[in-house]
Amino acid sequence: MIDLVTVGAVVGVLVVGVGVVVRKPVDARRVLRWSALAITVLVAAALTPFTVDDSGSAASYLLGVPVVAAVLPVLAQRFGRLAGVVDLVAALVIGGWGLLLGLGIGAAFLPATVLLIASAVVGTRPARPSNAT
Repeated sequence: MIDLVTVGAVVGVLVVGVGVVVRKPVDARRVLRWSALAITVLVAAALTPFTVDDSGSAASYLLGVPVVAAVLPVLAQRFGRLAGVVDLVAALVIGGWGLLLGLGIGAAFLPATVLLIASAVVGTRPARPSNAT
């Protein structure tokens, strides 16, 4: 089950990455942040039954930490320059949490870190100048 969810997360990240490269959205950071959140939430939802069976009530924080970390960049979009830093911090938290959980459920959260790192690195395109001069 974990392997299937991890592969699904990797495929999701690849689809989003190719979509951003091909379509070149005006606000690529927003697309990357929301996609990272969606993938993280879907991974957590898919792993919930397995994690609850295995860890009981500890599943709430085992799955909750990456989800909360993925929510923060979406909320930080309003603060402009600070948002890039929040992207990197969220990527570090999710990546560190994934490594802390080892080869179990943590590996399924690692692909979302790629999107958050890309969001921190990618700049938004400037508005197109008008030809009305």
